[in-house]
Amino acid sequence: MAYSGGVDSTFLMAVAREVLGKENLIALTISSPYIPRWEVIESLNIARALDVNHFVVMESKISREMINNPENRCYLCKKRLFSFLQNYARKKGFLILTDGTNADDEDDFRPGLKALEELKIKSPLREAGLTKEEIRKFSKKLKLVTWNKPAYACLLTRIPYGEKIREENLQLIESSERFLMKLGIKAIRVRTHEKLARIEVDKRDFKKILNLDLLKQIDKELKRLGFKYVTLDCGGYHSGGYVGGS
Repeated sequence: MAYSGGVDSTFLMAVAREVLGKENLIALTISSPYIPRWEVIESLNIARALDVNHFVVMESKISREMINNPENRCYLCKKRLFSFLQNYARKKGFLILTDGTNADDEDDFRPGLKALEELKIKSPLREAGLTKEEIRKFSKKLKLVTWNKPAYACLLTRIPYGEKIREENLQLIESSERFLMKLGIKAIRVRTHEKLARIEVDKRDFKKILNLDLLKQIDKELKRLGFKYVTLDCGGYHSGGYVGGS
């Protein structure tokens, strides 16, 4: 199974481990410039805790087709990475590759689903009709640490379509978001407009972030990291911050 370390894939992995046994399951996590390093480390720790055979598959460079952040980036990325994971799984002796897509994803803007369908990737949670709310509920019953984890997405969704992707910009976004998470603001996106950071937070966190001392601290740190201007999006976090992003 393709394993991101998120709510859905962790629940699927835990159930698959119980039903299939350790020898009939491997979890594969992609490590690429688009994926925050902390997510990869977290996936390693969770898979180890659940006693699952887990492998990190490396993609060390930004691919040529993704370098200018095209509008169909999600489709291109899913097609490329899941083709790679399929081949990797087959070399390990596994014929079926699954992912954590759930029933709610059908209602969202998810161009990557087309790639999964073309590759015939199995999505057991989606096929079972399980929603995100149900998966969180069952995850809590199973005492999985991810039961209330906010949704995250690859770092490309923080950058406007058509803008050339640079690894230093991805690292800047990751460092900025990690800093905000350590302040206790979990559902966070730092969208970039060249040297301007536009911070989106869940509306439930507005009261926390609208503190003058905290805002000064955020402004100082993000400017230290490399941004010239730091702003807060008054509309709060919303999926599709760059039309089709997450």
